[in-house]
Amino acid sequence: MDRLILQKAALYCAYQERTQEEVRQRLKKWNVWGDEAEELIAELISQNYLNEERFAKSYAGGKFRIKGWGRRKIRQELQRRGLSDYNIGQGMAEIEEESYQQELEEMLLKKKHTLASRERDRFKLKQKLLRFALGKGYESEMVWKVLDRVIE
Repeated sequence: MDRLILQKAALYCAYQERTQEEVRQRLKKWNVWGDEAEELIAELISQNYLNEERFAKSYAGGKFRIKGWGRRKIRQELQRRGLSDYNIGQGMAEIEEESYQQELEEMLLKKKHTLASRERDRFKLKQKLLRFALGKGYESEMVWKVLDRVIE
């Protein structure tokens, strides 16, 4: 195993949380394939540079707090990145129910204020807010409940 590549990969993982697949892709760019790449990944895991559970928690928490994403969008993105159901579950547990609903409500109120000056029709306003929240990845049942409070 090439120590220089291991050191380079460790720095890559230390910079921000990564998935095993992201590291595999980076190793391919560095012309490291097959068993050697898998050995490097195993070594990164044993040295705790690479931890997909930690990645899932960091990713889910960050996308929710910073970007205001809903659970559906976060879960879909974690699945796309090839994480296990267990790790996805651990990441999703980072989002507390109370703050989740509160974030949705605040986001819809803010969006309502930006749309209200242009959209006088209540039905169209509600439709636009619904589409906005669904696009952010929030569950439709929750959006409908919160929308009724926001529109009043």
